[in-house]
Amino acid sequence: MTWTAPPVERSLKLGDLGTVGERRMLEGWLAWHRETLLAKCAGLGSEPLARPAVRPSALSLLGLVRHMAEVERWWFRRSVAGEELGAVFTGPADGDEGLAGVDPAHAERDFARYRAEVAACDAAVAGRGLDETFRTSGGAELSLRWVYVLMIQEYARHNGHADFLRERTDGATGDG
Repeated sequence: MTWTAPPVERSLKLGDLGTVGERRMLEGWLAWHRETLLAKCAGLGSEPLARPAVRPSALSLLGLVRHMAEVERWWFRRSVAGEELGAVFTGPADGDEGLAGVDPAHAERDFARYRAEVAACDAAVAGRGLDETFRTSGGAELSLRWVYVLMIQEYARHNGHADFLRERTDGATGDG
């Protein structure tokens, strides 16, 4: 029996963010984009999740989920929180950031790792101020606010990819 990505229940409506404070707005938009990626996967089995749908690209929906787990860890836990962690799915020098090595047999595990990473990232920055800064390996000083904005754009970009992948897989469109 093949695993199927579960349905996603939205935790908020975007209109609910219209007049909230900055931190809640950033967290809300990020949550909405995280849920959108999972909604793009909902109802698909392991094989279609792992299958590249737009040749010649090897990009798949499962690859995007894995990639975003890596990106979440890199920015929130490793960069902002300073945690010394390895990669979620890839080796430190391969540069694929979770996009390669997709295996339908591991889809359920990969989704669970993604969800666990999101929870760990939220916990890692929960008590930190938006103005708190850190230095990148290249010496740039960045704030937690900058990371939230970066992550929102990263999800927006990849959710656009997910739109095409899902439509090409089974014709489904929309935000889920």
